[in-house]
Amino acid sequence: MDGEYQGVYIRNSRGVQLFTCRWLPFSSPKALVFLCHGYGMECSGFMRECGVRLANAGYAVFGIDYEGHGRSRGARCYIKKFENIVNDCNEFFKSICAEEEYRDKCRFLYGESMGGAVALLLHKKEPTFWNGAVLVAPMCKISEKVKPHPLVINVLTRVEEIIPKWKIVPTKDVIDSAFKDPVKREEIRSNKLIYQDKPRLKTALEMLRTSMSLEHTLHEQVRLPFFVLHGEADTVTDPEVSRALYEKASSADKTIKLYPGMWHGLTSGEPDGNVEIVFVDIITWLEKHTNDDNSVIVQPIHTYRNAILKMNTTASPPQTINKQHQQQSPRPVRTQSHRRYFCGLKGRRLQHHSAM
Repeated sequence: MDGEYQGVYIRNSRGVQLFTCRWLPFSSPKALVFLCHGYGMECSGFMRECGVRLANAGYAVFGIDYEGHGRSRGARCYIKKFENIVNDCNEFFKSICAEEEYRDKCRFLYGESMGGAVALLLHKKEPTFWNGAVLVAPMCKISEKVKPHPLVINVLTRVEEIIPKWKIVPTKDVIDSAFKDPVKREEIRSNKLIYQDKPRLKTALEMLRTSMSLEHTLHEQVRLPFFVLHGEADTVTDPEVSRALYEKASSADKTIKLYPGMWHGLTSGEPDGNVEIVFVDIITWLEKHTNDDNSVIVQPIHTYRNAILKMNTTASPPQTINKQHQQQSPRPVRTQSHRRYFCGLKGRRLQHHSAM
């Protein structure tokens, strides 16, 4: 028994009830990891293995279901403004970082698919706040293979405020395309918290605009240490997107690893052996960057008022999690790093409403 799981509801600045969860090691955590899930996904079930593995490795892991996703309230998978997702994550994550027991811990973002875009926008919002990011098949650029014609975008934009929630955007079955292992694929399909209908018009346009905006700012605004991972056989997000991020980002410390034959769902849809390899790579990178000699100098936490309010409703009682055996794996293939950093944080105590 190496950790504990908790689920708690909070209310954001717009009054929407959001679900948050955390996986905690019994000992003091090495660092904090904040999960940003993908489009239509959720944290408590779909990202459970990620939370458990990282907690067993000694990290405190925190997740939040975006508005309209998973256990959170709101129109299902309707993204009125992508900025709302980023702001909700920012407020919740910073409220955790400000808790007394976590104030001196390194802070890492972890984003999968669309969550990769959320993580990069959180970095853009607070360029010196995060010690690094793990980006798994991130949505940060639209592949030329699937980029809509400008005329199509123009037509859809003209009607997005008239029929914003209409599920009119045609799409293939992403679950079939993203998750290789047939048993895991069916487990994911049976998860009723995962959105499996057609994308809504406004949602699709917000994701498109976000990706295109990120694409044009990769060089100027991506400066934090990051590890980007991508399956070479991914047909949901093009591996070229991760290559572009690696090549264009101005980060002095950046690593990329492409996995031959693996699909989009690196951490959740591959056979167990492949998933093991991926998580060993992720934990190895985190261990290296949690070390005081390899951590970024981040800004101290100052007193501020956040918009997160704790609710009395607890989604589930604390649960223990079992330790899983981990094997060694080859180190990531391409790395650029030539700075010396440290992780000490000091600052005044924050008065805030905790999510716990």
